Order: sequence, then structure tokens, then C-alpha cells
Amino acid sequence: MKQALLLPGLVVALAAPAVAGDLDNGRKLAEHWCAACHVVSSDQKRASVDVPTFEDVARRKDARALTLFLTKPHGQMPDMALSQPEIADIVAWIESQGPNPVPAEPPQDKPPSGLSGAIAPSK
Repeated sequence: MKQALLLPGLVVALAAPAVAGDLDNGRKLAEHWCAACHVVSSDQKRASVDVPTFEDVARRKDARALTLFLTKPHGQMPDMALSQPEIADIVAWIESQGPNPVPAEPPQDKPPSGLSGAIAPSK
């Protein structure tokens, strides 16, 4: 019975808009969990030759596919049991390694002082 209740929640969570991940934490997680086999950044010197680099993965998979992949156990890879925020962080890091990285959100400019973003009355 509990499985029937969990499945709709998982579907809703996976269908929800992606949350922007933390690149710095994504890099740290990738270095901890993934770097023994994958090249996770351009400054990494060693990895297994028979697994794709994160740059290759970013070329072949979008954020949704990566998120789904990281929510399930994956064969020879360690059982990481990552939280949703950790998955979002790793996905953001993988995307940042690709040929067309998703740009970081630009900082929001403050409205001009004194107007608080309101439209000034016409004269």
C-alpha cells in the first residue's frame, strides 16, 4: 500500500520544474562519488578509459534524463542514495561541463533608488 502512495509523489517530483543546482556543491559531490571512474572536470588527470566523461554525458543527456538516471541505482556505479538537492547539484555540474553549458542566472538589478520599481507619474 505504501508503494502505491509513493509512486504518485515520485511522478510529481520528476515532472516538477528543475531546481537550479549549486555548481560548487555539484563539483564536490562529483569529485567524491564520480571521479574514481569519470572525468568530472577539465583539470582531472586520471579516470577509467571505458566510461564517458562528464563532458560527453552533457552532450548526450539533458537535465531531465540525468535527473531520472541519478534517482535509480545504475549497475556498476555505487549506490549513492542522493537527495533531490544533491541530484540537482550534480546535474548542474554535469551541464556546466558540456559544450553548451547553461549560464548561471544573472543577478537581479535593484530598482532605481527612491522609486522601488514603480512607474514614475507623467508630468
